[in-house]
Amino acid sequence: MKKIAKHSLMVVIAAAMGLGATVAQAQTAADRVYVIDGRNEVAKSGTGLCWRTGYWTPAAAANDPAGCACDKDILPKEKCEPAPAAAPAPAAPAPAPATPKPAAAKVTLAADALFDFDKAVLRPEGQKALDDLVAKSGALNLEVIIAVGHTDRLGSDAYNQKLSERRAAAVKTYLVGKKGIEANKVYTEGKGEKQPKTGATCKGNKKTKALIECLQPDRRVEIEIIGTQK
Repeated sequence: MKKIAKHSLMVVIAAAMGLGATVAQAQTAADRVYVIDGRNEVAKSGTGLCWRTGYWTPAAAANDPAGCACDKDILPKEKCEPAPAAAPAPAAPAPAPATPKPAAAKVTLAADALFDFDKAVLRPEGQKALDDLVAKSGALNLEVIIAVGHTDRLGSDAYNQKLSERRAAAVKTYLVGKKGIEANKVYTEGKGEKQPKTGATCKGNKKTKALIECLQPDRRVEIEIIGTQK
């Protein structure tokens, strides 16, 4: 049985996805390599990890203003720890306290049973979960919805990667087509079988009915909405 993959830093939004009129619409390798939200700050996951664009590389991150804050552990030391100045400048008067920005009101929906085995079609309970998500987002000034697809471990890595991407796309299609969410506010990503919820609880690798039922929690799309309270 494969080891559980460590929680990877998310690869995030590319040119086709934007965060509305207040978010950069065309991120390129020469521009930002992290997702910037409507407050001109780096969007982060529920665990505090910076969302990366598809143009992210260690070299590009070293040139991004947020590179050291997001990925200091993998960037050159001299990049994130500048040489000390020859002599300290006189202390400037303390600025007046700035008005704090409203904290992002994050809601994470753990959708454990959105899809049947080997399918990328939303189950009825999956549609209901998305309906509930849209209802919750109505209380927010919505900035972005992030949908990350997952699969169980049955099947090849390449097949499961594509299947996870199709599941995330199915969620976006439902949110945009049925619920009127702006397409450029929904980012999708597939993680394949790398982040199972079942861990080592389901034994065996043969596609038996018992194993397929045991692995159901892995066939999911995790959805996170980011916005500010109205």
